[in-house]
Amino acid sequence: MEIKKNPKQQLENYSKIFMQIGLVLTLFITYICMEYKTYEIDNTSNLGVVSMVADMKEDIPIVEIQKVEPPKQNDPPPTIEKIKVVEDDLKIEEAVIKSTETDEGQAVIVKTRDIVEVREVEEFVEDIPFVLIEDVPVYPGCKGNNKELKDCFTQKVTEFFGRKFDVNLATELGLAPGKKKLFVVFTINKSGKIVNVKSRGPHPVLEREVGEIIGSLPDMKPGKQRGMPVGVSYSIPITFEVR
Repeated sequence: MEIKKNPKQQLENYSKIFMQIGLVLTLFITYICMEYKTYEIDNTSNLGVVSMVADMKEDIPIVEIQKVEPPKQNDPPPTIEKIKVVEDDLKIEEAVIKSTETDEGQAVIVKTRDIVEVREVEEFVEDIPFVLIEDVPVYPGCKGNNKELKDCFTQKVTEFFGRKFDVNLATELGLAPGKKKLFVVFTINKSGKIVNVKSRGPHPVLEREVGEIIGSLPDMKPGKQRGMPVGVSYSIPITFEVR
């Protein structure tokens, strides 16, 4: 015999209602927890009253007033020295001070032989480049104006170096074939001598050789700036070919 269930008494039909009731209760409890507040207990009513008023008493010292006695008048009063009047018979000569100012209409004559002219000498400490010097150094045998002297100087230095330099030295040092460059910088000092020779090249032996050749240049007439002998710096690039 089968047992038939009453459709009205099945709890599955009320599952949605139970879920809604549970959701409402959960929200209500959460709201109560969020709104719940606690307060500190006020115990100020049990505190006593403190009196901050203190008796302030200051002891005033007693000052005794002493009686001041006047000084005794036993000492005699000081004597007054008599003033003797002397007649003024001495005559004083007054000094006359003459004015040193001159009148505008009075001419002042100054002798020219009393005036000594002092010429200020300007001293140049640093060397002046060859392209900026007013009077270029003169290589022996060069003549002409300033431009002609510059061109002659460069030509003579190049020819001198070409005669002295041994091109085979570069081949002996094992340098690769091709064009090589040497850079030389030197100074013609105030006496016309070659100093401060510096060279840079592809090999130290070549640099030393170039320095010795440039150092053997002949003495020259020194360059001048504003009429004064000065040191003049000169640089020259040298190109040669190794075969």
